[in-house]
Amino acid sequence: MTTARITADEDMTAALARMLAATARPGQAFLLDGPVGAGKTHFARAFIRARQGEAAEDVPSPTFTLVQTYDDPMGTEIWHADLYRLSDQGELDELGLEEALDGAICLIEWPDRMAALPREALTIALAPLDDPALREITLVGAGVERAAARAAFVAGAGWGDARVLPLAGDASARRYFRLTGAEGSAVLMDDPSGDCARFVQMTRWLRGHGFGAPDLLAEDQGAGFLLVQDLGDDLVARVLAARPRLGPAIYARITDFLVELHRQPLPGFVAPLDGPALADQVGLFADWYPQAAGIPADEAMAIAPAIAALHADLAADAAPVLSLRDFHAENLVWRGDAPLGLIDYQDAVACHPAYDLVSALQDARRDVAPGIEADCIARYLAATGLDAARFRAAYALLGAQRNLRIIGIFARLCLRDGKPRYLDFMPRVWAHLMRDLSHPALAPLARIVAGLPAPDAAMLERIRSRCARP
Repeated sequence: MTTARITADEDMTAALARMLAATARPGQAFLLDGPVGAGKTHFARAFIRARQGEAAEDVPSPTFTLVQTYDDPMGTEIWHADLYRLSDQGELDELGLEEALDGAICLIEWPDRMAALPREALTIALAPLDDPALREITLVGAGVERAAARAAFVAGAGWGDARVLPLAGDASARRYFRLTGAEGSAVLMDDPSGDCARFVQMTRWLRGHGFGAPDLLAEDQGAGFLLVQDLGDDLVARVLAARPRLGPAIYARITDFLVELHRQPLPGFVAPLDGPALADQVGLFADWYPQAAGIPADEAMAIAPAIAALHADLAADAAPVLSLRDFHAENLVWRGDAPLGLIDYQDAVACHPAYDLVSALQDARRDVAPGIEADCIARYLAATGLDAARFRAAYALLGAQRNLRIIGIFARLCLRDGKPRYLDFMPRVWAHLMRDLSHPALAPLARIVAGLPAPDAAMLERIRSRCARP
């Protein structure tokens, strides 16, 4: 449990309510404590209307009815209770509040009237200050410190009146929220590590060279908050799922983007991803996959040195280019004739030209037709004039390295971080790996991997059974 305190006017109180509403979950209770006139109902009203969005209803005080219930378009029910006039604990049973605590989102004013407080509830205590326009808000509960900081940043950026909705995140600790209001829409990036500098630096470089990174609207790099242009929901992965016939045209555009990106001089602030670094990264496979598969790690330990040696033979002579690194269909936004929208590029590096191409074409999350992959490789080679035989060998090597590393990451996400959903992608990634290892130049690495078991259904079930609790 953590505690956070903020001084707030009515607008900031509502902004905080909207921020907490974004992450509220069924079965969660919010205890609104404070004297008459402290702003409890004002908080509850902003919270409920934020959950309902365009379907927002009037939210009167339940002082006389004791309880008001609301449908929640986000998938649950909202109960708003005011227990100030509660005369007997038996009334709680008649109202059904105790049952509602199990599955609804409950906002409870005057919670001190309850005989026992709900477990793991979040407390919002509002106290008036000498200035009648202000109040002190004390929050107690899991994650309240970060939520309060998010609300303060958004309000300070002029977006305090916006509705807040969570967006799907990635495998990192970063969280993303969409803000919608009178100003339009924007995306809030919350990186609790405070490591926003690389994203900001890379964004400015990309936009300065005419590429489709989002505009920076507000930033607090020290706190780990950025507010950026909303590029929309048309992720390439979604567009391809809805309109698969666009596959050849979209991947041709992706290839052309990489050709143009690789023509730019390397920015001086990106780190190299060379042979030794690639070998170090692939150590994740030996660290986690044998453990997940229940086999000794001895054989897998030979993979990293083999990667380093093969890179020296097949790829070290190529001039490095800018690689956005996590470059795949879920990190690209389709905007028709406008430049491809780019997200999640803060880990950009200087690497072999094949790295991002193989990242896009050997996607862990979706199948790319072999014909599209072959056409894109040929398209890239025709545009760049690189030696085809050496490029294809390096492409296979970098694909093998990436796929081995990804398998290790997926195993770690399950065993250590309690995120088993990534296991579903493991067979596809293994199939990519087998295809890469069929290249004759990768025979030394293929011999090592041949002694390791594939992630079949039985193995995946064993790994899933050992998944850590989130």
